[in-house]
Amino acid sequence: MRASIALLWCLLLLSLASSNGVLGAASAPPNIGSGYKLVSLVEHPKGGALVGNLQLKQRTSTYGPDIPRLRLFVKHETKDRIRVQITDADKQRWEVPYNLLQREAAPPVTGGKITGVPFTAREYPGEELVFTYGRDTFWFAVHRKSNRESLFNTSNGALVFKDQYLEVSTTLPSDAALYGLGESTQPGGIRLRPNDPYSIYTTDISAINLNTDLYGSHPVYMDLRNLAGDGVAHAVLLLNSNGMDVFYRGTSLTYKVIGGLLDFYFFAGPTPLAVVDQYTSMIGRPAPMPYWAFGFHQCRWGYKNLSVVEGVVEGYRNANIPLDVIWNDDDHMDAAKDFTLDPVNYPRPKLVAFLDKIHAQGMKYIVLIDPGIAVNNSYGVYQRGMERDVFVKLDGKPYLAQVWPGPVYFPDFLNPNGVSWWIDEVRRFHDLVPVDGLWIDMNEASNFCTGKCEIPTTHLCPLPTTTTPWVCCLDCKNLTNTRWDEPPYKINASGQTARLGFNTIATSATHYNGVLEYNAHSLYGFSQAIATHQALNRLQGKRPFILTRSTFVGSGAYAAHWTGDNKGTWENLRYSISTILNFGIFGMPMVGADICGFYPSPTEELCNRWIELGAFYPFSRDHANFASPRQELYVWESVANSARNALGMRYKLLSYLYTLNYQAHLTGAPVARPVFFSFPNFRPCYGLSTQYLLGAGVMVSPVLEQGVTSVSAMFPPGSWYNLFDTTKVVVSKGDGPVKLDAPLNEINVHVYQNTILPMQRGGTISKEARATPFTLLVAFPFGATEADAEGAVFVDDDERPEMVLAEGQATYVRFYASVRGKAVTVRSEVEMGSYSLQEGLLIEKLSVLGLEGAGKDLTIQVDGVNSTAMAASSPSFSGSNAELQGQHNVGSSKKSVMVEVGGLALPLGRSFTVTWNLQIEA
Repeated sequence: MRASIALLWCLLLLSLASSNGVLGAASAPPNIGSGYKLVSLVEHPKGGALVGNLQLKQRTSTYGPDIPRLRLFVKHETKDRIRVQITDADKQRWEVPYNLLQREAAPPVTGGKITGVPFTAREYPGEELVFTYGRDTFWFAVHRKSNRESLFNTSNGALVFKDQYLEVSTTLPSDAALYGLGESTQPGGIRLRPNDPYSIYTTDISAINLNTDLYGSHPVYMDLRNLAGDGVAHAVLLLNSNGMDVFYRGTSLTYKVIGGLLDFYFFAGPTPLAVVDQYTSMIGRPAPMPYWAFGFHQCRWGYKNLSVVEGVVEGYRNANIPLDVIWNDDDHMDAAKDFTLDPVNYPRPKLVAFLDKIHAQGMKYIVLIDPGIAVNNSYGVYQRGMERDVFVKLDGKPYLAQVWPGPVYFPDFLNPNGVSWWIDEVRRFHDLVPVDGLWIDMNEASNFCTGKCEIPTTHLCPLPTTTTPWVCCLDCKNLTNTRWDEPPYKINASGQTARLGFNTIATSATHYNGVLEYNAHSLYGFSQAIATHQALNRLQGKRPFILTRSTFVGSGAYAAHWTGDNKGTWENLRYSISTILNFGIFGMPMVGADICGFYPSPTEELCNRWIELGAFYPFSRDHANFASPRQELYVWESVANSARNALGMRYKLLSYLYTLNYQAHLTGAPVARPVFFSFPNFRPCYGLSTQYLLGAGVMVSPVLEQGVTSVSAMFPPGSWYNLFDTTKVVVSKGDGPVKLDAPLNEINVHVYQNTILPMQRGGTISKEARATPFTLLVAFPFGATEADAEGAVFVDDDERPEMVLAEGQATYVRFYASVRGKAVTVRSEVEMGSYSLQEGLLIEKLSVLGLEGAGKDLTIQVDGVNSTAMAASSPSFSGSNAELQGQHNVGSSKKSVMVEVGGLALPLGRSFTVTWNLQIEA
C-alpha cells in the first residue's frame, strides 16, 4: 500500500548518517576464511545420496569464528534436479520450515557420525546433472552430463561458514545471461548487470528505489547461454531466508549470507520453460486464479465513503470501459483496524446491499488487510489474539510497533495458534462482509518505528488530528546489544546498509518455539499468505484470490502479487515490465503494476500509454494514492478511448489468459514471458525488456517514451500479425528492429505464426464475455503453402477451489491447423467435453492468416460426421489482402490474404474438422 512513501524521508536521514555504504559491504578483508577439506564421503545408508564431513583448515575471526565441522549432503532428487546442502555437522541450524515450503527433508544432523560405504569416485552422476568435488581444499561443481558444460563451480574461492556469515562463489562464462535475484527494480532491464547490487531481504521501501531490496525474497537466478547457436538454460536456487548480498561480477557470482545454511538446488532445463517447470515442481505450482481475476480492477487509497465507490462503478459503466473488480484500501475500516467497517462511511447494511447489486451483475469486491493488529482493549480481534497468545514477542512480551491504526502487535503466522486465530478472524469478517478476496499489504512486516518501543505516557499516539500518521509517535530506543540486531556483517539493506530492524520487527524478537525474527524475517509475508489462503479455502468452497506485497520462494502457490508503490513516471512504466517478467520466473505468474502509477499524478499522455500496457499485464489494476488527483480511466476522454481499445482486446483474450493460467498451474509456465522463453536461440532478445510475450506467441510492444507515436520493435524471425488489424503483418528475418506506427490510443500486439488463438467477442465484464462465441484465429507463415499451427483453450467452473480437468467440471480443447498446397484443415480434439456443452459454448468463426487465396469446397465434420448444419447461417468465406509493415524484405511477390469462415455454430465440446481448398487468383 503506502508506507513506503513515508519511509523515504526516514531513509534519506539514514543515508546522511550512514558511513558504511555499498562499497563498505562489498570490500570485506581478504582473510575472511581459509576453506575446508573433505575428510570423509559415503553413500547414504538409504541410498540415492552422498553424505560427507568437512573439516576447517584454519581459523579466522572476521565476522566471527568459523564453524569447525560441516556436513555435506548431495542428492539427485529428480532426473533434472540436484540438491547440495552444507550445514553445521554438530547442531541443527535454521532453515526454511518444511511445513511452510514442503520438500524432501535432508537427513538430521548426527554430530559428524556418518555410516555408509565410502565414496571414492571423482564424480557423482545423475541422469542430467553431475556433481564433482575436490577434497583439499574442498570445492564442488555441477555440470551437464551430456556435454560436461559447467553450471556452477566453487573451485576459485574458499568456502566460508560462520554462525552469522556464509560465503561461497561460483565462476561464470562472461557471455552468460542471468535473470532473477529479486525482488528489486532493475533499471537495466531483466538481464542482470555486473556490479549492480543485489541484496535480498524483504523490505518496505518504495519500488521507485532502484537496485534495492524490496518487498520479496527470491534468491534464485536463471542462467541462459548460447552454445553454438542454441540457447540453453538452467537455474540455481539458494534456499535460505536470511538476509544476503549477491555480488555478480560478470565472470563470478558470490553469495554473502548472514545465517542459516547453504542449501542449493540446481535445475537442468535445458529450455527456459523447462527450468520454470522444474523449479515450480519443487517450490509449488502457481495457484489457480478465478476467471474474473483476469478482468480489470480499480482501486484507490482515498475512496472515503461508499458513495464514492458506487460512483466509480457507475463511471466505468457510463464510459463503457470494462470493470470486473472494485477494491477498497483501508478506507472501509474503522480507524484503520483490520476486519472492521467504518460505521459512518461504510455502514454494513448499505455495503451489503451494494455488494448484492454488483454480485448479481458478476462484479467482485476486495478489501485490504494489514498484519498489524491495533492494541485496543475494546477491539475484539485484539482481545481474541491476546487470549490465544498469537503475537510476535520481544523479551517475553508482544512486540510493539506502529502502523496505520497506531500501536500494533504483529500476529505470528509460524504459531499454529496464530494461524487458527487468523482463519477464524477471516471467517468472522466474511460473515460481516461477503468479500471475494483479500489484499494483504505491509507484510514485510512494515513498521513506522524502529527498535524496542513503548506506548508514550506524555502524549497520544497517534495524535487525533495528525496529518502524518506514518511518523513514529511511540517511545523507542534502538537495539544494539544483541548480535541479531547488530550482526557482524552488514548486508546492503535498504540500499544503504540500514539496520536489519529498520522500520520492521526487531530482529532479536521471537516467533513460536523461539524462532528468531533474524532468521524468519523474510518469511513473514509468505506465512501470512499461506494462512490467508487456508482461511479463504474454507469459505463456501470457492477458489481463493489473495494479493500479497511481500513474497518468498513458493508464494506463487498461494497468492498473486503487485509490484508495490511505483511512481507515475515514464521510467516506472518501463521498469514495470522487468519486475513482472521476473516474477514469472519466480513462480508467481499473476502479477501486475499499479496502472498510471501510485503517486504522484501521472500526465494524461502517460496514463494513456500505461493502460495500453497495463491491459496486457497478467494482473491488471489501476491504483492511486489518496494525495494524487483522481485517475480512474474515465477521467480523461483520451484515456477512456485507450482503455476501451486495449481492455476491449484484453476481454476478447480472457479465455486465452485463463488457459495460460491453467498451464501455469500445471507446469509453472509464466503468463507474461521474456521473449527468450519462446526464442532461446535468438540472441538479440536476451536483454529485451521493452517487449514481452503473453504465452508462447502473443507479443506486446508498448510505447514507453513521452511524445512518440511509433515503436521500434524487435521481432524474432517469422510472421507476426497485428491483433487489432490482422491484415497488417510483420515478416521478420530477425536482422534489426521494425518501426511500427503507434498513435496515442493504440498499442501494438502481434500474434506469431503457427499459433491458433482462441478469442471471444469480449464485453465490459468477464461474466458476460466468457459466454460469448469463439473465433479461432489461425496464423500461418506469410504466403504459406505448407505449414502447421496449434493452440488450446481451457474452460471450467472457476468457482471450484481446484483447477482440474474433470468430466462435468472443465473442458480442454486442442486445436490444430495445416495447409498443404491448396488444402486447408482446421480441427479440434476435445477432452471432457460435457462441461462446455452444458454451457452452450460455440465457435462462430475461423480467421485464417497468411494464405494465398480465398476458399471454396467447404466441408465440416463434427465427431466424424458431416455436419454443414452446424451453422447459425450458411457458412461463408470472406477475405482481405495483407499489408506488410516495417523492414520485411520478404523476397516474394506472393499476396497473403486473411480468409474468414463465418456463420458457424460448432460446439466447443465436440471434436470437429473443417476443410476447404484455396482458390488462387491468377
